[in-house]
Amino acid sequence: MSMKTGKGWIDIGKAGLADGFLENAMSSIEKLYAKLRKGSDGEADIQVQADVEKNIFKVLSYQAESAVAQGDFQRAVMCVQRCKDMLMKLPKETCYLSILCYNFGVETYEWKKYEQSSFWLSQSYDIGKMDMKYSVGKEMQAKVLRLLATTYFEWDCSLYLDKALKAISLANQDLCSTKSCPNNVLFSIVQENLHPAGFFLKVKILLKSGASDEDISSGITALPRFYITPYPRRLHCFVFCLAVAEFTHLEMSLDFCLNTAKLLLEHGRYERISKESLGFDFLKSVPERFESSPDLGKITLFHIEFLLQNKRELLAKQKIEEVIVGHYTGKQLLPEALNQLHIILWDRAAKHYEEKSYSEALHWYNYSVSFYTPGQIDQNLAKLQRNMASCYLHLKQVDKAKEAVKQAERCDPNSIFTKFSVYKIAMLENNTEKAMEAVIEMGKLAEKLSQHEDKLRVDKNTGSNLLSLAAQIALENDQQIVAIKALEYLSEHLQDCQQLFASLKCLVRLILSKVMAENAEKRDGDINSILTYLNLAHKKLAESFTEEKFTGDMRILEAHWFRKVAWNLAVQFKDSPEKMRDFFVLSFKLSQFCPSDKAVLIAQKTCLLMAAAVDLEMGRQQVTPSEQTELFSQALQHLQTCKEIWKVLKLTGDFAKDPTDTLLLLYEFEARSKLNDPTLHNLMESVWEQPQIEIKTLEIIASLAMESPARYPVLCKKALKSALNLHRKQAVIDAVKFSKCLHSLINISLPTGLTDLDTCVLQEVWHYFEDALSVVSSTDAYPEMEILWLMTRAWNTGIFQYTVGKYKEAEQWCGLGMHFLNHLGSLKKSYEGHVSVHRGI
Repeated sequence: MSMKTGKGWIDIGKAGLADGFLENAMSSIEKLYAKLRKGSDGEADIQVQADVEKNIFKVLSYQAESAVAQGDFQRAVMCVQRCKDMLMKLPKETCYLSILCYNFGVETYEWKKYEQSSFWLSQSYDIGKMDMKYSVGKEMQAKVLRLLATTYFEWDCSLYLDKALKAISLANQDLCSTKSCPNNVLFSIVQENLHPAGFFLKVKILLKSGASDEDISSGITALPRFYITPYPRRLHCFVFCLAVAEFTHLEMSLDFCLNTAKLLLEHGRYERISKESLGFDFLKSVPERFESSPDLGKITLFHIEFLLQNKRELLAKQKIEEVIVGHYTGKQLLPEALNQLHIILWDRAAKHYEEKSYSEALHWYNYSVSFYTPGQIDQNLAKLQRNMASCYLHLKQVDKAKEAVKQAERCDPNSIFTKFSVYKIAMLENNTEKAMEAVIEMGKLAEKLSQHEDKLRVDKNTGSNLLSLAAQIALENDQQIVAIKALEYLSEHLQDCQQLFASLKCLVRLILSKVMAENAEKRDGDINSILTYLNLAHKKLAESFTEEKFTGDMRILEAHWFRKVAWNLAVQFKDSPEKMRDFFVLSFKLSQFCPSDKAVLIAQKTCLLMAAAVDLEMGRQQVTPSEQTELFSQALQHLQTCKEIWKVLKLTGDFAKDPTDTLLLLYEFEARSKLNDPTLHNLMESVWEQPQIEIKTLEIIASLAMESPARYPVLCKKALKSALNLHRKQAVIDAVKFSKCLHSLINISLPTGLTDLDTCVLQEVWHYFEDALSVVSSTDAYPEMEILWLMTRAWNTGIFQYTVGKYKEAEQWCGLGMHFLNHLGSLKKSYEGHVSVHRGI
């Protein structure tokens, strides 16, 4: 049971688990064997003893298998040696042990453990000779020797050449062993027993070792060395003739014969018989042997290929012309062979094309055309015609090229390669319209290729490569419009990031040069195109993080280039606010792929501020409420991002004189006020607490607070009061600026035309007039028109009070107006009479 269990573990590939069971089995069997030997006294005991010995043999063989599987060579050798020692008692196991060693040799050969493999194969051969009655047979022995020769050959042919040759010679001799037999008998033995693999291997070893032509010839004839060595002088010609005769009688496959010829030809072995190489002469003998074979075309193709490889092109052409004649006289090649011939012809044509021998390339392409019938529809024929068209174009034979392309369109009209051929001819004829049509068709076909590349069995870059070539040809021919179209399609299909960005850069440059030459009315479409290219660049930069070949440094360089382009375009198109805004936003987005150094942060901040400013400006225009809301909300988003960047930027240096804080405040105030944002008052609370806020800022806030659709009179008044207080604190009051601020404050506090005014409001406004009078009295710089305005407002307020029966208040306000009258200059006399009349009333 232990023996069977151990063998089971070995068979399922778990040899390590088998060892314990096999040791137990061996221990039990050996104890039984010892007892039997001590107490043996009859024939029955002898038989039992023989059975036990067989079991010991089996366990040892299993242990050897386990050791080989685990790579324990020494243990395996010990087990096999014990088995060999037992063969005298168990001769019937000779065949089994020989095959076991052969299997070990095969396994170690596959593992490339050539030293171990050679040992096991030698053991297999030696064991196979121990008892001819129970031997594996000559065929198996020859098989062992061939693998042994192969092992020596692959291990180190130069070091183990003699051993390899000895092994293969023994293999061949075992199959046709004789020392004295006439030639006809020898041929009979060879025909009956010689294995092609042995013959082939011997020739291969001799060729590899650099042996003489005489030795190789002897290998070809497969004659034992002892038979031919007495006649060295006659051997030279005799051997070759014998080889041909031998192959006439041997049952060898066509592929084997071709491989043999190939082996000889590849090693350049020449036997000077009629000045032809030994390999070619051997090849010429093969068709006679396989004359009735349907695969006869293989020999022809093989012959043509080697003629070309040996630079015998004229002979190859003669052979091809024979095949063409045979094609139309009932000796057609099989379809597979014909396809192979087309490949040979196209390869030779391509070689001449690369060497710029276009006429010669056409000659070979014409050979291929000869096998097609007139009117035949075939995609390969279309490809052939396109190749011929390329040759004609290089030879300046445009009409022939056009005819070839026409034939290609007939065979394969929906091929991108055919459209490319049409495109090349259109460009050559300077036919812009047709070239543009061809590029558009190529673009559509490129899209199909990218979607169905697996089904169509084409390279995924085919469409991109052809569009790239189309763009290059257009640029070389100064056809910028066609080049732009080709590059646009190209940018949609390119997978390689470097090529894509190069394409987009080229597009941007081309469109910019076009824009510069256009008037303003025609620019919109091209500007939109540039925006599209820059947006695509941004998208691909974001996707490029997954591409290993596109490094971080490459990404940064590309991002810098595109962000600077977007910046320059934003500045350039300042007359188009929407476009300017879009370019600034794009410049910011592209800069996010750049390192956040000081220069980039400043650029980002500026882009966002400018984008917000444009959104606010566009929102002030006469647009619908929904559009206004969208623009102001968008501006607010830009400002929020800008504030975060500004926080970081301020940590990098001194920005005391930078107006960014003020701009952020004003822009945010405007956006929130016009959106009726409930958080506006919270924003302003922080503003009132700022000690360094400027008068101008407060005045702008006041103005924005009342600018439609915003209406925040309370905030407006508070801002103007704060501004007025700051004016008062100036060492020298700027009367002009003070007058404007006071004017606005009075206007917002004392609306024109209102008669029912709260006493508190009037009292508050009274203080503003007193402040104004104080300043007017202290300086001659107060604008006279503002004094006149103050006088008029005070007087009119008094009149309004009078009409509602508030005579005391009316007298006070009119008196205040008279105080301002006293400070009028040239206008005083004009208004004195007017005021006097009203005083009389």
